Amino acid sequence: MTVSFCVIAYNEEKAICSLFQDIRNQDYPHEKMEIILVNSMSTDRTKELMQEFAKEDNGFIRVVVVDNPKKIQAAGWNVAIQTSQEEIIIRIDAHTMIPKEFVTKSVECLKKGEHIVGGSRPNISEENTPWKYTLLLAESSMFGSGIAPYRKGHKKRYVKSVFHGAYRKEVFEKVGLFNEKLGRTEDNEMHYRIRKAGYRIYFNPEISSYQHTRNTWRKMLKQKYGNGYWIGLTLGIEPNCFSLYHFVPLCFVVGLIASIILMRWSMWPIGILGVIYLIVNLFMSYIAVKNEKKYIQYLMLPFIFASLHIAYGLGTLVGIIHMPFWRRRKE
Repeated sequence: MTVSFCVIAYNEEKAICSLFQDIRNQDYPHEKMEIILVNSMSTDRTKELMQEFAKEDNGFIRVVVVDNPKKIQAAGWNVAIQTSQEEIIIRIDAHTMIPKEFVTKSVECLKKGEHIVGGSRPNISEENTPWKYTLLLAESSMFGSGIAPYRKGHKKRYVKSVFHGAYRKEVFEKVGLFNEKLGRTEDNEMHYRIRKAGYRIYFNPEISSYQHTRNTWRKMLKQKYGNGYWIGLTLGIEPNCFSLYHFVPLCFVVGLIASIILMRWSMWPIGILGVIYLIVNLFMSYIAVKNEKKYIQYLMLPFIFASLHIAYGLGTLVGIIHMPFWRRRKE
């Protein structure tokens, strides 16, 4: 089976060279792989580095560098899909590390009759410092990032979504391209359409890739707020593409706001909510660090968790409020 290995990047000059080395090291036959590099109008040296990689002789069918004028992720994937010429499409984020057997294991699953496959995607830190490792623990924890199988799954099974997936090209020919109205939730909506079309998404933990976590607390908060915001907006297009756990931070924020309002008449609501959340937060913080080397920075973990939940929930609430106006503009 031949593979289109697709990478979409925007201003990734610091990370993309490492990914290029991972691509060179893939043990799947290079003569059965084409590499499609999509530049989302980067303002740094990302496109230049892509072009340098394209000039190398690594034995691939071809290496193509194309532009994504719309910049957004969904449009980038559509450019990659439309440029691809091979049987399988593998999509990879630029800020990623992949083992040498990544493509081989993905293709092996597809050869067994699957149409979409993916595996685990643990987070890794760019720097080995106590503070960066504390941020990594927050991002890796179920309490900090959710229960998606690609984060913590250890069993082969069918799931609702995968990260860094491998798709038979016929899937996109049947269900269509990514919805370019969406900024961050294009995966959720696409995988919902894929399942609705009768395909199953197979999770195999033997397939693994790694994504660099945001390296500052501020960037993590910005990411969580943005993720929540786009969930709120996407409810106006396809609410069925989300699971209930996507709305847990929203429920927490709404409960917090309601409790603060009710403080005028009673302190009980804010007290009960605060005690319950504090107990759960401290317990999950303990679970996150109990088997780790101990650092004083871990004392910040409960505050990091709380801030991520509030940012995500607040983003969802703002997105829901903006959604009718946003949908009207898009239409």
